[in-house]
Amino acid sequence: MFGKRNNSGEQEKVKFSKDSFKESFKIFAYVKPYTGYFIASMFLLLVSTLTFMVIPSLLGMLFDVAKQEEMSFNLTLDKLGIIMFVILLIQGLASYGRVYLTTHFAEKSIADIRKDVYENLLTLPITFYEENTSGDLISRVSSDIGKLYSVFSIQFGELLRQILVLIIGIGFLIVSTPKLSLIMLATIPVVVILTMVFGRKIRKLSKERQTTLADSNGLIGEVVSSVKVVKAFASEIFEKKKYDESQDLLINVALRYGNARGLFILFITIVFLGAIFFIIYMGAKMVQEGNMTSGTLISFVTYTFIIGGAIAGLGSLTTELLGAIGATERVRDILNLTPELNLKNDNEEYSIEGNVAFKDVVFSYPSRKDITVLKKINFSISKGEKIALVGPSGVGKSTIIQLLLRFYNIDSGSIELDGKPIEEYELRNFRKNIALVPQEVILFGGSIAENIKYGDQNASEEMIMAAAKQANAWEFIAKFPEGLETMIGERGIKLSGGQRQRIAIARAILKNPSILLLDEATSALDTESENLVQEALNSLMENRTSIIIAHRLSTITDVDCIYVFQEGQIVESGSHQELMKIDNGVYFKQAQLGRLFE
Repeated sequence: MFGKRNNSGEQEKVKFSKDSFKESFKIFAYVKPYTGYFIASMFLLLVSTLTFMVIPSLLGMLFDVAKQEEMSFNLTLDKLGIIMFVILLIQGLASYGRVYLTTHFAEKSIADIRKDVYENLLTLPITFYEENTSGDLISRVSSDIGKLYSVFSIQFGELLRQILVLIIGIGFLIVSTPKLSLIMLATIPVVVILTMVFGRKIRKLSKERQTTLADSNGLIGEVVSSVKVVKAFASEIFEKKKYDESQDLLINVALRYGNARGLFILFITIVFLGAIFFIIYMGAKMVQEGNMTSGTLISFVTYTFIIGGAIAGLGSLTTELLGAIGATERVRDILNLTPELNLKNDNEEYSIEGNVAFKDVVFSYPSRKDITVLKKINFSISKGEKIALVGPSGVGKSTIIQLLLRFYNIDSGSIELDGKPIEEYELRNFRKNIALVPQEVILFGGSIAENIKYGDQNASEEMIMAAAKQANAWEFIAKFPEGLETMIGERGIKLSGGQRQRIAIARAILKNPSILLLDEATSALDTESENLVQEALNSLMENRTSIIIAHRLSTITDVDCIYVFQEGQIVESGSHQELMKIDNGVYFKQAQLGRLFE
């Protein structure tokens, strides 16, 4: 989906075709609601450019009037001063208005794109996130939308401005001084193109230097964050050698970059400025011969610099514009993906009983179709029952939970809820009836109240407190000076593991689900925390259909049925007492050890 990275970690350039280029411009549809602002901005761009291009002519006139040289217009210095002030005022006001209007339509257009991208990200299936790393996804989307903002607010307008400057400037020169214009047109464009080629080489070396420097700094960060491992394996010399090699590489790249910059300065000094001086020299000769006034020469030289800048600007702007539009392919890819649900369809909520049945379910993950994870799984749970799934890691226990949450589609068979295939339920309302308490609790950077309230956005403070008490969380919450308003840091880092688990349980209690999914919710806790969390879980499971994945025997001895998994199949099922009566059974052997698999 997103552009691949090369070995240096840089994003590969987007390759254009006629169709992809045409497709890229569809992103400009986001400007359509703000067409009035866009047209007004482009009109003011025209006004500001026209007034700007009059200024070099006025400068020449001022010089001719001051020297009392022959000229076509009967103007005085005072009149020219007033005209110049009016021109500057118009140019300034037009520029201000253009920037204001451009900012208006650019910011609103980009905000619309951000909203749509974010909405699509929220509604895409889990498989999308498995195929794209979160860091790369965030950085690419952020970077690409930033480039698109630059297109809307700056680059597109500047490209039009430079084209206008080029056309008006060359037109004036051809009309006023045709002979000198031919010299300029034969000299400046060639020099500017050579400058652009030189500049591209320097930019490439600059990027290579930055990449090499980033890699070198990355080694420092890696060692600092893993210093215990480095010292435990006595790898200080190895790490130093790696860093020294990275510095040698950096020096090599930096020297090539410095050499290129030096040659570029030499080129600018001798060739570019030499070309300008040659044109001025030819103009001075024409003034000496009486074929041109001094003021006209000044205007001509000024226009020459402006035209040279416009040619250089056109080259870099065109490259940046094409690159930015091409880079938005990744944004358009996200916008074009089919979501698994529609946030605009807010259907009436419904409640479910909680009768679950897996019938001949066969499943393999989309990214690993060659490995069948579940092989004709059959079991059923009645409303309010508690079952446990046990077995070694990788046999499909957590997959059962993910399929019930409809994170993936099964290959064959059916999963039914209250006698109806789960695919027939509207997805958002379906998931509202299910709560998950995982082993690794994910909390959001905010207050305790905000995290508990995530289970029900309309909950009152009294409801939040009641849920916290039922989850055995109120005792530690009440000890914080800010109570429920205590900020817990990113991912709840300021809380202990047991405290985070109890917050997650309170969140699930507030959601009041018909089906409860517990994925090893106590396996990473110490004994004291486990007892508190288990007590809260027992309260949460009352009168709810519950599916428990556990490794600790103590957490599942009182469930209605235990299903023992091996290699994607159920090999044993029954209550704890029934399974313990199967001599040499899989469950029996593990229970004898006091722990159900690893």
